[in-house]
Amino acid sequence: MNVKPGLVKPGLEVASLTDVGCQRANNEDSYLYWEPASDQELRSKGRLAVIADGMGGYEGGQEASRLAVETVREVYDDVVRGDPHAALLEAFARAHERIQAYAAEHPELHGMGTTCTALVIRGRQLYFAHVGDSRLYLVREAHISRLTRDHSYVGRLVESGLVRAEDAEKHPQRHILTAALGAGLEVAVESPERGMALHDSDELLLCTDGLWGVVSDQELEKSVNGSTPAESCAALVKLALERGGPDNITVQVLRVGTESQP
Repeated sequence: MNVKPGLVKPGLEVASLTDVGCQRANNEDSYLYWEPASDQELRSKGRLAVIADGMGGYEGGQEASRLAVETVREVYDDVVRGDPHAALLEAFARAHERIQAYAAEHPELHGMGTTCTALVIRGRQLYFAHVGDSRLYLVREAHISRLTRDHSYVGRLVESGLVRAEDAEKHPQRHILTAALGAGLEVAVESPERGMALHDSDELLLCTDGLWGVVSDQELEKSVNGSTPAESCAALVKLALERGGPDNITVQVLRVGTESQP
């Protein structure tokens, strides 16, 4: 198990880890952490983290998630002009189009698509965009809260009160998505217009359903509290593997320092 700590400027600590799991032959998850090289660009663009869980078979899922994270990074870097929210929406729209174009050029990959969750930390503000059922959590003062909602059939059942939230993770139809990049003519992106204020020592956790499907929110919180991001990633993936690792497992943990920008 190789935890990948991010090479970041002062003000943020980052670690990432992915594992194929125990029952899959290949890893269809992708992720990245990116920040500008110069302090001036860092102040204007902030820091970007992206996670994606591909679908559509061996090559289709891998290509869809790879295209998503690479396109979001490329477009965000190119188009952000003081409005991270608008830049994230543009990046997701381009990723959606690029995945569809790739599928059109490779008919054997028809049906390829991916979840995608991306966050931007600029100064002390958090922005995010989200499609699918990968998740973004905030851990603040030993309390965990989920910032995204699952774009899935079971997610709709929970919102309508037909299924209890605590039962959703074990529901046999929880993998059926209602939105994904590359699927459908248009994609509805969840992205709050206003930034969210971050505090010292806040921790942000991005993960695919290979983690949250077998590890509870309370266990996520416990693993993050009092540990470094690298320790948290290693402990969480280990726990998911101990529980059978039925899917690919990917997690990123970002801890806000006392200064979130130089």
